[in-house]
Amino acid sequence: MRLTVIGTGYLGATHAACMAELGHEVLGVDVDPDKVAALQAGRVPFHEPVLPELLARHTASGRLRFTTSYEEAAAFGEVHFICVGTPQRKDSEGADLRYVDAAFASLARYAGEGALLVGKSTVPVGTARRLADTHTGVEIAWNPEFLREGFAVEDTLRPDRLVLGIGSEHAETLLRAVYAPVIGAGTPVVTADFPTAELVKTAANAFLATKISFINAMAEVCEATGGDVSVLAEAIGHDDRIGKKFLRAGVGFGGGCLPKDIRAFAHRADELGVSLEFLREVDAINMRRRDRVVELARDLCGGAVLGARIAVLGAAFKPDSDDIRDSPALNVAARLRLDGADVTVYDPEAMDNARKAFPLLGYALSAEDALRGADLVLHLTEWPQFRELAPERARTLVSRPRIVDGRGTLDGATWAAAGWEFRALGRPAPGGEG
Repeated sequence: MRLTVIGTGYLGATHAACMAELGHEVLGVDVDPDKVAALQAGRVPFHEPVLPELLARHTASGRLRFTTSYEEAAAFGEVHFICVGTPQRKDSEGADLRYVDAAFASLARYAGEGALLVGKSTVPVGTARRLADTHTGVEIAWNPEFLREGFAVEDTLRPDRLVLGIGSEHAETLLRAVYAPVIGAGTPVVTADFPTAELVKTAANAFLATKISFINAMAEVCEATGGDVSVLAEAIGHDDRIGKKFLRAGVGFGGGCLPKDIRAFAHRADELGVSLEFLREVDAINMRRRDRVVELARDLCGGAVLGARIAVLGAAFKPDSDDIRDSPALNVAARLRLDGADVTVYDPEAMDNARKAFPLLGYALSAEDALRGADLVLHLTEWPQFRELAPERARTLVSRPRIVDGRGTLDGATWAAAGWEFRALGRPAPGGEG
């Protein structure tokens, strides 16, 4: 089929390349000519494993192209996917739908009667119906994305489910044709009305955020009582009604999805007269974990970090990504810098983005460079490279062997045995001290 993808950011570029991988002819559309030129040359402007190979292969073959022209896109495509961002508004917790509205309006202006415009962006419930009522000359569907950064290609080509928010058999037929190889591989398909399809994504993100904040709240209780949240998580995770995923206590979640999506969901619920106040507590717990890392840093530095040299391992909000949006690591680093610390950051992929957003922080060329002369080390993004650091070697680099594991992935006993003062969120210090 001939498909267009409107918006070539993280979601759109991935979707476009993966649709080409499934055998479709794809035209990506973006208003940024520099981004279009880079993608057309086969260059991905962000870090995502496997995606560069797909993009290079399919731009070289001609199956995947990019343009800035909505008119060209309308003439080209049988199905049009809208993949633009929905950031948090500056004046409220609600989602900013300017980009969604503009994309639908720009495409509908040129699209023929009955053209299918498919929203993939995460939007407040009621958005699809409003767009369908506004653009009566085209057909609207909603097909939410469920991508994990670092696994986006896998999640697109082999998703755990497809959700099709449709208003007609025609729309369902077209979308099933688009995803025929995926469906043929056994992926479950859930057909739904517009509001349910929109709610699936926001509800899924709200549940995951709640699970993360739940175990972080349990970490707070463990810190108050001397319990060990890692053992607690293992024990309750054996219950298959609960499961082990998303039960690792730490500095909390960040990124461009969970924080703004749960705020937008709670905001939209308020507009509908439904209370989802617990989501605000989920958000508050998440932010308190960052506060706790800052407190631990101050405690380990004798009550204040003024003049202390602090190494921060991590800048991206998660591993296998260069995304620094709402990064807990950089939030903590910046706060300590404001408190007078000399902060040096290292991340395997996110250094350029971090420098642009936080130019006053120091940056190292490697993890070892970051550690040299440090009075305190903070482990804040769970890259495998950081877990593999040898505590004995690391001790020879620092000024004082003190570390806070903000991700709960380091072996505290091993670090303590190598002479480190070790702290982790929700876990007693090695040796039994609280």
